[in-house]
Amino acid sequence: MERLPSWIRQHLAALRALLVLTLVTGAIYPLLVTGIAQAVMNGNANGSRLQEGGKDVGSALIGQSFTDGDGHPLTKYFQSRPSAGGYDPLASGASNLGPQDVLDTLPVPGAKDDEGNPDTGRQSLLTQVCARSKEVGALEGVSGARPYCTGDGVGAVLKVFPAVGTPTRVVSVNQACPATPFLPAYQGVKVECGKPGEDYAAGRTVPVRGDARAVVPPDAVTASGSGLDPHISVAYAELQAPRVARERGLGLDTVRALIGRHTTGRALGFMGEPGVNVLELNLNLDRLKG
Repeated sequence: MERLPSWIRQHLAALRALLVLTLVTGAIYPLLVTGIAQAVMNGNANGSRLQEGGKDVGSALIGQSFTDGDGHPLTKYFQSRPSAGGYDPLASGASNLGPQDVLDTLPVPGAKDDEGNPDTGRQSLLTQVCARSKEVGALEGVSGARPYCTGDGVGAVLKVFPAVGTPTRVVSVNQACPATPFLPAYQGVKVECGKPGEDYAAGRTVPVRGDARAVVPPDAVTASGSGLDPHISVAYAELQAPRVARERGLGLDTVRALIGRHTTGRALGFMGEPGVNVLELNLNLDRLKG
């Protein structure tokens, strides 16, 4: 029999290698790994799903909100930390705003965006933190004040003119007129409220720390990097415990015991901080009351 040309033999060898590797890496290996995962860690392999009444209610690995149709917190439930992606696994991500993001863009009354929607402006990361802290404080019956925040829940930031030299004009840029500025005067100059649409870029930015002491924990006012964090800190859970106990008619010690039961330790015993799984805790509370 006449031998095949070398180029044909090379192509046939490549084809055989392709078929063998496709079978091994595309079928045998995935089936083997899937089988081992199902046998050894069935729950984790299937997404750590949590069920109630035979129905999936969520995952132990993905946070979710506990609010009503208008977005208001359901007071008998522990609340999760904020999420930049709305707890949507398909929109996982952070706000990508950093600590230098302290200046709001005030909405201009009557103005509309390119799609015809009312102008809503843009909140800086600082103002988002301040607003969340104020809301959490009101919900839990504690002070929502924190450094660099005004009493009305926006970033305490001044624009000073000129940028260099003796101030002649000072504006509380995140407090839209006719709001009363959080400081009456700065270096002897009366502080003005911010006017929507006015350009303050030429001024020197001066965040004002104030003397407030934060009671609301950091994870209550900042979103996680993924936007899907299912845990809150023990401190945030303890802050919410009196409200949940009161709304459910339970003893505070009972609620705190449940917090301890759903608290996970540090990874490998030394990395990170202990956390409380919010969904598991709320499901346990519902079972406790039937």
